[in-house]
Amino acid sequence: MNKITIKNNENTESEIFIENDISKKIQDFFEDKRYFLITNTTLAKLYPEILYKFNKKRIIIIKDGEKYKNFKTCNYILNELLKEKIERKDCIVALGGGVVGDMAAYCASTILRGVELIQIPTTLLAMCDSSIGGKTGYNTPFGKNLIGTFYCAKKIIIDPQFINTLDNSNYKCGLGEILKYAFIEKSCKNKKLYNLLNFLTINQTQDVKNEMPYIITCCASLKANVVSLDKKENNLRKILNLGHTYAHAIETYLKYKKISHGEAVSYGIKYAAQLSYNLSKIDKEYYNKINFLIDKFSLTNKKLKLKKEKVIELMTHDKKVQNGRINLLLPVAPLEVALFDNIDLPSLEASLL
Repeated sequence: MNKITIKNNENTESEIFIENDISKKIQDFFEDKRYFLITNTTLAKLYPEILYKFNKKRIIIIKDGEKYKNFKTCNYILNELLKEKIERKDCIVALGGGVVGDMAAYCASTILRGVELIQIPTTLLAMCDSSIGGKTGYNTPFGKNLIGTFYCAKKIIIDPQFINTLDNSNYKCGLGEILKYAFIEKSCKNKKLYNLLNFLTINQTQDVKNEMPYIITCCASLKANVVSLDKKENNLRKILNLGHTYAHAIETYLKYKKISHGEAVSYGIKYAAQLSYNLSKIDKEYYNKINFLIDKFSLTNKKLKLKKEKVIELMTHDKKVQNGRINLLLPVAPLEVALFDNIDLPSLEASLL
């Protein structure tokens, strides 16, 4: 079993446990307290053996899909928790991907001003990224994750075997975030992930999946190191947003249809690379390497009909906007990124291929 520890504020820690089939022994991580499970309709059918470990009255099942990541769903969860008289010493367990994890964490952070949280991520995206670091929230018509808090799970239990139940869309969603880590890892004093992804024979799907426990551990370790140094995205943690300002605007524009979050991030990284190349911040060789690796995983094959002015307008609602300026992470050297807030409108439009 791989174990990673994140140092949180106020002398608390988050522990990440990574092991094949660890989900079969989740009760080993439970203490003498009440646990409330939050999951979705799809996972409730896929993993009834996990639901059996919980009191039926303390299982909350929500609808599956990004479009349900909203205030209405969060309000439903909160009311169900209150109906069952949740107490401060109780614990919320999130079984699901980024949608379930973000909303369950938001509810855990706000109900009774905070109860303990355990994350059991079931998607590749959640294992590598969203379950780690304490970002919570839900979407609004103005943009993605605009309402939320920072609230770290006490334990994050990662079972790579869950990947075997993912459809192609969810699998690609996770690959998009994994590539993001590869393109920023030199900023974190690492280069193992990028080299591995270039080496793998992507046409042999099993070749990639065999390496997933290691890949997940690489991503989790990288994010844990960044989060330990920057809890609330004041400085270093901003490097984790490569491609995301574009991605969130694209997702909002498409109403969370047609492409997954990871695919949107992949388009966002390509747009960021195009902008960086246009501004002479990276050379042609590295620009081509970025595009080659994204294309190798077939993450940007869909033709998106985007109105540039609308996408840019949506980008102005991004959480990272300061003083009316869009903050963008751009590649500046192999596996390194930097933040820019002085990009003019014509340059932004030219980056949207």
